[in-house]
Amino acid sequence: MSTLIDTLTASGGTESAGFLNDIVAQLWPNICVAGGQIIKDSVEPILATTLPGPLSGLRFTKLDFGTVPFKFSHVDVHKTTTEGIKLDMNVDWEGVCDIELDGNHVPKIGVEKVQLRGRLSILFCPLTNIIPLIGAMQIAFINTPTLNIDFTDAANIADCSLIAKTVRSTILGVISSMFVLPNRFLVKLDANTDYFKAYQPDHGIIRLTIGKATGINPPKKSGASKFLAKIVKDIPDCFVKVDVGAEQWRTSVKKNKYDPEWNETHDFLVTDYEQSISVDVQDDDLVGDDDIGIGHTTIKEVLLNGGTHELALTHNGDPSEVKLTIHAEFYNFIPEASLLTAASGGGAKDSVCGIITILVASALGLQGQRDELNPAIQVTWGDKKFLTAAKTYTPGVDIFNPSFDQAFKIPLTADMLTSPGSFRISLMNKKVETGGAEVPFQDVLSAPGMVKDGSFDMGSGASVRASISVHGVQLAK
Repeated sequence: MSTLIDTLTASGGTESAGFLNDIVAQLWPNICVAGGQIIKDSVEPILATTLPGPLSGLRFTKLDFGTVPFKFSHVDVHKTTTEGIKLDMNVDWEGVCDIELDGNHVPKIGVEKVQLRGRLSILFCPLTNIIPLIGAMQIAFINTPTLNIDFTDAANIADCSLIAKTVRSTILGVISSMFVLPNRFLVKLDANTDYFKAYQPDHGIIRLTIGKATGINPPKKSGASKFLAKIVKDIPDCFVKVDVGAEQWRTSVKKNKYDPEWNETHDFLVTDYEQSISVDVQDDDLVGDDDIGIGHTTIKEVLLNGGTHELALTHNGDPSEVKLTIHAEFYNFIPEASLLTAASGGGAKDSVCGIITILVASALGLQGQRDELNPAIQVTWGDKKFLTAAKTYTPGVDIFNPSFDQAFKIPLTADMLTSPGSFRISLMNKKVETGGAEVPFQDVLSAPGMVKDGSFDMGSGASVRASISVHGVQLAK
């Protein structure tokens, strides 16, 4: 059995992607059409629910990505533990676009240039013996990409930085929710692909401890902050914001400390060892938090460094004297009920001692008029509630047997296991439950491999194909 170090150092090195860039250049017109349709179908509804106030009415009226294609480089190929292929590569796009968003109560917003950079991960799984040999492709950025947008003068957007900032942050939020690990965008290359075989589980958790910061000097202030600093003694009240992939957490505030020490721990899901660990040390202020310094490393780097890393922080892009020590331990997910204990979770109240993974593949045998069907699947466990995207009838869609292909995860703590109760899988139509099934937690624990899957009877001839699995955690060696 390979050790954690073997896993972390398994790469054979990156290679160029000249042939891939040639293929993408030829396919770019087709990619633009397909990408535009994905944005209309998937992104536009999210903008409607996340943009504030009148901006929520914005819709894409033009989606022209121009003639400049994506550029790929530094390709690395791996084989996954579930017999798939993982392709990692840098993506760089400096698009000259013609994109317009229009709404009822706001001026038209135009986008003329987009600069996108990040590292993309593409999973090919499951592998089959039938052409095209790959059942599905899953696409994700390993970490949140950098995004710069140049707006046109269509809405005098340059004079309204608040709108520009809001649109940018919302688009990045949409990208994170759909395309940043642990979130992946699934594309079935074979319509008959079994989602249970296509799904790629998380590697485990990283238990990250924020230690001590040193070298903090009084931050430079201006305006009201500078005025207040003259009245009160200007000793920083520091806290740390931590990002791992699309997951965020922050420490408590340490009052009046130039050398704050937190020793606070949080568990993050690990889907890729190249996921970044980003820390942002800030001074908690009444008028507005002041940046002290930011730093970055990766899960792979900190684990190969023995689990302890002293990060040198930068401020406004320049090196600073501030350093922050972090500690990390990696835990594998193991299908053993004995590992679901407080000891496995490190003893802390909110430490993760296991994970529940719920896969919803499809519904079968729905009844009714096709135009009146708006099915979705809801899964409830205690106070946790998850809902798939709802389906509507369009030509080519089998609304009576819809596929959902969605995964939901519940990190487990010891107190959640004192009275776990049952899972309820509900078949919904237009937010109304039309049938359901109960799955006792103990049935999952006693199932082979702690996985309870199959077609669950919803009544009236309908069923839902779903899987519920439980894994404990074990310190990796």
